[in-house]
Amino acid sequence: MANDVPAGSTTTTIAGRLALFVTLTAFGLGCTRVVHQVTAADAVTVAHYVGGVALFLVGLLAFHDRDTASGTAFTALGALWFTWALSAGGPVSANGSGLFLALFAAVVLTLTLAGGDPLTQGTYGLFFVSLALLAVARFADSGGLAKAGGWFAVAAGVAAWYAATAALAHWPTALPRRAAGRGATAAG
Repeated sequence: MANDVPAGSTTTTIAGRLALFVTLTAFGLGCTRVVHQVTAADAVTVAHYVGGVALFLVGLLAFHDRDTASGTAFTALGALWFTWALSAGGPVSANGSGLFLALFAAVVLTLTLAGGDPLTQGTYGLFFVSLALLAVARFADSGGLAKAGGWFAVAAGVAAWYAATAALAHWPTALPRRAAGRGATAAG
């Protein structure tokens, strides 16, 4: 199907993907420090309200719509973003924040492995890599790994944005399969 729009593309799922886009992109750009004098700490308000509160509420609405996959993902991510935002700037050691990021990564890995459409899995897969890199960066005190993790968060945010926009605009979400060329035969 040319416009292979995932079955989970309800209004709540689209809103959740947009909230994830805003949060991941703000957080990721802060980690990369590509914008002058903007750090991940500047994303705390976005993470608190958009990534935490709004995403959690969207997850509850998804549960109400009987969309357990989106409900589970958005409520878990909302709770984690909310926790990250509340603890940001507090007296947390580098190893403590690395451990939180590693645990956050484990949750996102579960969401990645749970299946779903390719865009959702891609979003969570990129987010997992981001969190894993950021956790190692905190343990090793590596600014380079933190920047790399930030770029993966930005990429995950862009994937979430595309998934939401594709559902609304009826854009394709899967590459069309090509038939074998002329004269080619399938083996087996």
